[in-house]
Amino acid sequence: MTYASMKECVDDLEQHGHLIRIKEEVDPYLEMAEIHRRIYAAGGPALLFENVKGSPFPAVSNLFGTIERSRFIFRHTLDQVSRLVEAKVDPKSLLKHPLKNLMLPFAATKALPRKMKEAPVMACTTELSCLPQVTCWPDDGGPFVLLPQVYSEDPKKPGILGSNMGMYRIQLAGNEYTPDKEIGLHYQIKRDIGRHHAHAIEKGQPLRVSVFVGGPPAHTFAAVMPLPENIPEVAFAGALAGRRFRYTKENGHTLSADADFCIVGTVDPKAVKPEGPFGDHLGYYSLTHPFPFLTVEKVYHRKDAIWPFTVVGRPPAEDTSFGALIHEITGPAVPDAIPGVSAIHAVDAAGVHPLLLAIGKETYVPYSEGKDKKPMELLTLSNAILGFGQCSLAKYLFITAEEDNPTLDINDERAFLIHLFERMDFSRDLHFQTRATMDTLDYSAEGLNEGSKVVFAAAGEKKRSLTTTLPSGFSLPGGFGNPHLALPGVVMVEAPPFVDAANGEATAHILADHLAQTDTTGIALVVLTEDAPFAAKTMNNFLWTTFTRSNPSHDIYGAGATTTHKHWGCTGPLIIDARLKPHHAPPLIEDPEVSKRVDALCEKGGPLYGIV
Repeated sequence: MTYASMKECVDDLEQHGHLIRIKEEVDPYLEMAEIHRRIYAAGGPALLFENVKGSPFPAVSNLFGTIERSRFIFRHTLDQVSRLVEAKVDPKSLLKHPLKNLMLPFAATKALPRKMKEAPVMACTTELSCLPQVTCWPDDGGPFVLLPQVYSEDPKKPGILGSNMGMYRIQLAGNEYTPDKEIGLHYQIKRDIGRHHAHAIEKGQPLRVSVFVGGPPAHTFAAVMPLPENIPEVAFAGALAGRRFRYTKENGHTLSADADFCIVGTVDPKAVKPEGPFGDHLGYYSLTHPFPFLTVEKVYHRKDAIWPFTVVGRPPAEDTSFGALIHEITGPAVPDAIPGVSAIHAVDAAGVHPLLLAIGKETYVPYSEGKDKKPMELLTLSNAILGFGQCSLAKYLFITAEEDNPTLDINDERAFLIHLFERMDFSRDLHFQTRATMDTLDYSAEGLNEGSKVVFAAAGEKKRSLTTTLPSGFSLPGGFGNPHLALPGVVMVEAPPFVDAANGEATAHILADHLAQTDTTGIALVVLTEDAPFAAKTMNNFLWTTFTRSNPSHDIYGAGATTTHKHWGCTGPLIIDARLKPHHAPPLIEDPEVSKRVDALCEKGGPLYGIV
């Protein structure tokens, strides 16, 4: 089935038992987000809020709340799109399986955008303040558009086939924005809209931007799809929707004909205003920083418009399904895109960019075996990965040799880390990049977009057996305590609070010196934290605590550390300082009063009873 609007998708989901309606009035300030989080955590259905306080428009959330529902939405096109990607990787597959690929040319024709004279989205107009003002976290700077499709064209080469449509954060109100006239446009580094913005600056002209909201769900998914620069998102949107992307032109702006809403305006290339804070998908607030803003000319909407939104926060969240679908579609393309790399996995529980796992082939010296084998080709592959699209924002890259365990599942983070820590030589196999770029949302370093990277590489036979209990002779210096194993060979340890850089480094060295003199048999990694039981309780807690709260160049230490010809290493174990630090952004915490109100909705007789 193909959808021409969000309403068609909502009706289809409801008909098949994937959506419920909430008829009671619900407040878009924190309350809708709290309901969404609980329904998502329970693996519940999509939600249609029919009565949004302060807005004439209904709103829908949790559309992609489970991978099963996401596949259901794209059930008639996902397989063909996946095979289109596969055919791009291996054109010979079209000849090997002609019947299987019979419909591919037909699917490819859906990728060609179609210009329309009339567009449902232009049926009505409204004001920004009439849109659902969804605010998700108590310290957010205002309401945000949470599933936007931000469309721009290159001023040097305009046209829809050279366009970009990305999911960049839009702040609807608050801060210094003129009400009903200006909205914030937050985009991170390594985004295609940045190239369009730079070209607008070169030409000294405003950048026209359109913000589409809603429409066929494929359009929303296309906005997060990591595509090569020469493939416009609108083409992918058409192929996945099974229906060509329809657009029209109005006063120089491009409008998505099938969108539920379309906000159009211009960006003054050099003007910025404060944007944020915003509770983001790493589980912390993105703080207030200067970003471009859109001077709004018009807000269009179709007659049956529905406002889709999501809620981000500490993963997993609804956008986890996006990552899973992206992996399903693009996974086969990795070996072709980076020869020698078999698989890449951005770890959602660690916030995606902070931790990247990879498996590659170690063939530089194929006759080396056992203890003589060391990472060589893996280091070359690591450089290629860190230069590949959004992978360039990775902070920790863990890479292993495929031939050491051909059945190793890269999506099994626990098994992968055990395999790696069993084989790493800590004196040799860590490689740092200092003063590098970092994800805009990552505040583990002290500067915006600035930080460091480290490669953990492992090849060859096991070098150690990881312990599942603390060694009998294991001890900690004064001020440290409450050790808990998070997984074999990995110990979470509570440490004194981090005061400043000098104090933090001194504290870590005290532990490193002590561990060099104590029994650490089978221990590969010690992580410093404020709450060891929490960090060790689940794999997700360990991943989130360790990799979102550390900056490799500043926060990795080790027992028996040495620096030889500028290469740092240690005899082990490694130490990662994942304590909260003064420059870190604060973690996200729900408003207790709102939580009480939502509790009441979950009681017997309430609209959420039996669902949560």
